[in-house]
Amino acid sequence: MGPGRAPAWIFVNRSLALGKSRCFGFDMDYTLAGREVPVYEALAFQLLPELLACIGYPHEILRYTYDSTFPTRGLLFNALYGNLLKVDAHGNVLLGAHGFTFLSDFYPNKFIQRDDLQRFHILNTLFNLPETYLCACLLDFFSGCSRYTTCDTGYQHVNLFMSFRSLFQDVNDAMNNVHQSGCLKEKTLEDLEKYVEKHPRLPIVLGKMKEVGKVFLAIMTYLFSISEAEASVRPWRSYFDPIVVDTQKPRLFAEGVVLRQVNTDSGKLRVGTHTGSHQHCALYSGGSLDMVCKLLGVRGKDILYIGHHSFGDILKSKKRQGWRTCLVVPELSWELDIWAREKEGLEELKRLDTHLAAPNQHMDGSSCELQVINFTKREIQMPHESVVEQERASLDPASCLLSCSQRVSGCGRGALWPQRAWGPMG
Repeated sequence: MGPGRAPAWIFVNRSLALGKSRCFGFDMDYTLAGREVPVYEALAFQLLPELLACIGYPHEILRYTYDSTFPTRGLLFNALYGNLLKVDAHGNVLLGAHGFTFLSDFYPNKFIQRDDLQRFHILNTLFNLPETYLCACLLDFFSGCSRYTTCDTGYQHVNLFMSFRSLFQDVNDAMNNVHQSGCLKEKTLEDLEKYVEKHPRLPIVLGKMKEVGKVFLAIMTYLFSISEAEASVRPWRSYFDPIVVDTQKPRLFAEGVVLRQVNTDSGKLRVGTHTGSHQHCALYSGGSLDMVCKLLGVRGKDILYIGHHSFGDILKSKKRQGWRTCLVVPELSWELDIWAREKEGLEELKRLDTHLAAPNQHMDGSSCELQVINFTKREIQMPHESVVEQERASLDPASCLLSCSQRVSGCGRGALWPQRAWGPMG
């Protein structure tokens, strides 16, 4: 963790002797190189509308600014109807929104087939947060613009029709372009202190890992303008055995691409496929899981891989090669803070629930003790709801109506969102 932050929490679901691991692998973004959110998310978001404006989208979309309290990881985008959905593991719809307007009865049975990947797109990475917010901004703009007619599956403008699916595809293509072109990393390098968290203990951790095994780094893109002049003790590349760039995840965890060695002086790829053992501090491009294991001379169970992408980094590497894995979940610190603050209240809820169930477990609906149950239910009411009711009671009717209408309708940047509009990740 960075300076001034709370201690990091580590959760394990099996015993693991780190000293017996022969190799440690790292993803770069949001893992070794933590991001200063929401500043970094705002930077990524700023680049997206500009790209869409270049392909014909109205320049009015450039007025939107990033609001980190709206998007959250794990939402689904319904490409048919243009809705953002929060869905549990069983397909039950917990919340839904079209643009910034939250839906109440769009899904009457509150259930979807979440494995229908043609219709539902899962936005489950930290890089998806700006993408999620831009989708909401575009829907908010087109729904409120008089030049466009809102249809069931998109927007009509004169004789042109734009489906919600094509809108999402444009946003997704823009996000891919931001990463593959390197413009996001170039902007990041212009002010590293602003966008990247500095971890003073990171060299110590990597040094200890090097004492017991090999360490490799997997990077989506690599900029050769990154300088090592600031490394007062040792160059940053010396902490790693091989560094694999242009991994093209998730292809790295599937069929992969050709593994080539990189000329670190010119940044150009060497002709042909790399063979033989790896060279210390060497740079490679492409490859696959099988090639990485062969390059390092290790098997699946010998590797502990650390990443932030639950599907790409963790599940794929474990299922394909049996790698041991460590998932970095930045949002957990936020939820654990809430749990710590509300611990006493949660314990009180548990006590009241037990008080309600124990003496009445054999009671039928005709019992006069139902009044006692209703009283206990009122006690169980969450504290913040009571506070909200008190605040509303102190307002005059006109201001109360305005507050409610702003929360429900949402109007882009002016909407009054709670700390997290979608609630906890679960």
